[in-house]
Amino acid sequence: MNVLAQTEVTRETYWGLSSTEYALFYLLATVTILVFLYGVYSRVTRYTAGDDDPFARLDNLASRIVSSTKIVLSNEKQFDRDLYGGLMHAFIMWGFLTLLIATTILFIDGYFWEPFQGSFWVGDFYLAYQFIVDAMGLLFVVGIGMAMYRRYWVRNERLWDRHTSSEDDIFIWTLFALGVGGFLLEGLRIYATGMPDHEIVSFVGWGLALLFQTIGLPVVEGTATDPNYTALGVLGFNAETFHWLAWWSHSLIAFFFIAWIPYAKPFHMLSSFANVVTRDENAGKRLPNVPADLDATNAESIEDFTWKEMLDQDACTKCGRCSSVCPAKASGRPLDPRNVILDLKKYREHRAEGGEQQPIIADGGTSVIDTETMESCMACMACMDACPVEIEHLQSFTRLNRQMTDQGDVDPGMQDVFQNVMQNGNTFGDSQRSRGEWADDLEFDVADAREQEVDYLWYVGDYPSYDDRNKKVARSLATILQEADVSFGILFDDEKYDGNDIRRVGEEFLYVELAGHHVETWEDCEFDKIVCTDPHSYNTFKNEYPELDFEEFADDPMMPFDYEQQWNKDGEIDVYHWTQAVEELVDERRLELSGTELDYTVTYHDPCHLGRYNDEYEAPREIIKATGCELDEMPRNRADSFCCGGGGGGLWMEFDEEPKPSEERLREALEDTDAGSGIEKFVVACPMCMTMYEDGRKTGGFEDDIEVVDVAELLVEAIDAQEKAGLEVSPE
Repeated sequence: MNVLAQTEVTRETYWGLSSTEYALFYLLATVTILVFLYGVYSRVTRYTAGDDDPFARLDNLASRIVSSTKIVLSNEKQFDRDLYGGLMHAFIMWGFLTLLIATTILFIDGYFWEPFQGSFWVGDFYLAYQFIVDAMGLLFVVGIGMAMYRRYWVRNERLWDRHTSSEDDIFIWTLFALGVGGFLLEGLRIYATGMPDHEIVSFVGWGLALLFQTIGLPVVEGTATDPNYTALGVLGFNAETFHWLAWWSHSLIAFFFIAWIPYAKPFHMLSSFANVVTRDENAGKRLPNVPADLDATNAESIEDFTWKEMLDQDACTKCGRCSSVCPAKASGRPLDPRNVILDLKKYREHRAEGGEQQPIIADGGTSVIDTETMESCMACMACMDACPVEIEHLQSFTRLNRQMTDQGDVDPGMQDVFQNVMQNGNTFGDSQRSRGEWADDLEFDVADAREQEVDYLWYVGDYPSYDDRNKKVARSLATILQEADVSFGILFDDEKYDGNDIRRVGEEFLYVELAGHHVETWEDCEFDKIVCTDPHSYNTFKNEYPELDFEEFADDPMMPFDYEQQWNKDGEIDVYHWTQAVEELVDERRLELSGTELDYTVTYHDPCHLGRYNDEYEAPREIIKATGCELDEMPRNRADSFCCGGGGGGLWMEFDEEPKPSEERLREALEDTDAGSGIEKFVVACPMCMTMYEDGRKTGGFEDDIEVVDVAELLVEAIDAQEKAGLEVSPE
């Protein structure tokens, strides 16, 4: 075999290329980079044409970049709920970045270092370089193999949908060709250059070179009279020829991929990082306020969407994680969070290409998004929590819902709720004068916070005030506060609906009116803290009321309040969910608990607005444990909790769904927990959850299997104060 001697511990970068081919290579490289840059420029100009985003997205940019780099490099979002997917993506990303860095090192050495200082790509550095590139390149190929296995062999359900297209196949097969082709090229080079001893560090390429040696591949073209004659050589199959073909094939595929990045799915490598950098840490828990310009539209055209919402669309990788955790989709409703984002993206591109204009959202098949799709959203934020690239689905969904409200395309059940709130101040349509009647059965009087100073201003909420089942929870909580000798009071008929959920279905101005009423009322009261029964109230008081600048509406005759400033912008007034406040009381031993009072086996459901929205998972659990109950966690708990179905207006709308989210959750409690059918009580900490699960017990046939109780009801039983709460005493 003819051997090309190579003794120096390095290698020739462009081995086997003529000067003409070298020039052609750089011409193609220049064209590729120009096409890439033009594509990126076109993308950026589209964002600049979008509406301004209401939130600060680029403040503290250096800190944002550092934290985002940590999130991206650690793949922490990819590992969440999916170890296989996390490893797969980590292998691909770390391998790709290593190969990119390796190529950059070669560029720096060849054009900036070697001409002046001599090459540093020699000796020990070269050996370390080659080993690391082979190791990470192998991880890259393994990761691509894992992705192909999941996509084509297992056919993971969430990867296949109506937006799955040929670009997904081209993307993964191009990466596969780059990874495998790179190793094939390396193996051919090592073999053709005589297999220098130092190249053994390139262990993958060295292994391929041994394979070529085993099959007798000639180095150069041979004849029948050559001493190293093989049929392969005579036919022209030799290492040098194969290396030349592999080199150009690999280069052309790489050029195609680089040029293609801004125009298709690979752009997520850039847009995803940008999306993480510009994320709003409070997205979803606080919604954007309406613009001061009352003539502004919400989603009348695609141009109404902000640049960040457009970036969200480009960052979507079609991974389907949001779809897989969406309770609406699991229940058979028409919502798929991924498809809403991708439908908007597809329409945006359609319009950019001069396509016909369509309504963004309407009832029927002529619009980009159907109204029934958005009515299905429970505003649970599971999609946002699962998204690995920080897409803020709820921001775009709210824009669509507001457009529906502007157009009058609102579910009849929600229209009734809007009417009840406008006329009576509550979602039930009952008299405001009867709002405090739930307290009549108590053995003590509840203070009027409008007339005397209190420590806790307790916002009771609509359902604890008017719904018979939830009135028991209100009386339990009142008794707990009384037993802890806490000074608390309520607003009686000056308390109105908090507005959280009607805001999430698009009724922004009614929400602002309610917020203005409450803030104006609170200004006339003396209190230290606000305590909420409902996590929905807790969220909107804590995160959204302080964002409203009421001065913008001061001259609007439709807003019947005089308050003209922002409320609690600096967080001077603490807002608590009642479990947080009572947990403090338990810790301070202001309630008589020994920890052994109750012996029920229970499971606990994390409310979306307390858990995912506000990261409060422990306070309710600590109270449950303090009662002596044995707490058995459901498989989906804390941030992974499954919505009850009542959020986002779901409490007031009828859906054709099977199973109902509440039914599925109760089934999970009875079948998938460790205690299984031994679970006696299903514990909630939200009035909406209470209502949905009581309904789910009936419709799902679970009435004889499990009891739904609030944390407050467990606690009032544990302190032996049921009679004071006007409740039936449990039999011994």
